[in-house]
Amino acid sequence: MVNGFLSVEDAGQRLEAVGYLPNKAISTVAFLMDRLEKPVLIEGPAGVGKTEFARALSQALVRPLVRLQCYEGLDEAKALYEWEYAKQLLYTQLLKDKIGELMVGAGSIKEAADRVAQSDSVFFSERFLLPRPVLQSLMADAPSVLLVDEIDKADPEFEALLLEVLAENAVTVPELGTIRAKHVPRVVLTSNNARELSDALKRRCLHLAIDYPTKERELAIVRRRLPGVSEVLAQAVVNAVGKLRGLELKKAPSISETLDWAQALALLNADSLTPELLSQTLNLVLKHETDVDKAKANLHGLTQAG
Repeated sequence: MVNGFLSVEDAGQRLEAVGYLPNKAISTVAFLMDRLEKPVLIEGPAGVGKTEFARALSQALVRPLVRLQCYEGLDEAKALYEWEYAKQLLYTQLLKDKIGELMVGAGSIKEAADRVAQSDSVFFSERFLLPRPVLQSLMADAPSVLLVDEIDKADPEFEALLLEVLAENAVTVPELGTIRAKHVPRVVLTSNNARELSDALKRRCLHLAIDYPTKERELAIVRRRLPGVSEVLAQAVVNAVGKLRGLELKKAPSISETLDWAQALALLNADSLTPELLSQTLNLVLKHETDVDKAKANLHGLTQAG
């Protein structure tokens, strides 16, 4: 069975079938990244569905998802690989008799060291290699989707570690040589634009900008995810969220917060969004007190249609 996307329309339909509602631009990038075997860099504000795209892509392509969450100070040992030194030490202890036999007849410390050095390849082999997410995706026996989430949170130096992977689908381990991908992973990098990414990284990627959805698309997402929420309430919530995003808040509501708000209101048996109810539940959708205060100053405007 061929799991790759056959067309832009096929990509859109399969993403939608797993619960992700793409627009034409998203479907096009999904198709091209799969067929060209190129990574995609998705930029946009937090909470617009960048990470969810990777999850949906893995389901639509029937590939396991391997996730690397980036953060300041992320290094090679956490992203690519490291050696299992404890396991190496254990093997050394188990094989100490053999090491003793190896030393028999050594005329000097240098000769003994040379004999031990000849066995380095035993202890620096794949037996003792601990793959981290990036190398896991390359060594996997089945094709995978690699999500490098919030790459802008990592240090600029970390990007250099990724360039070989993105350009060559390989990782170089000095003790072993170059390990090439058994299957080329589909790579999704996400960024919240916390810092500017390098041109070298961008050159190796397709680019996709995802912004907050239109009211129509967000309403479709609410309908799909929360079919039990009434149409009137869903429209009122989406309308209010759209207006909240226009208030220049410290943190605008994400799509997930729209869903949480609509679900909570439905659990409260609300059939509409009144100024009083909005005031009581703003903490579900806004995460800063100053944002809540700013919204409360606009209660009637937020609950008006349009």
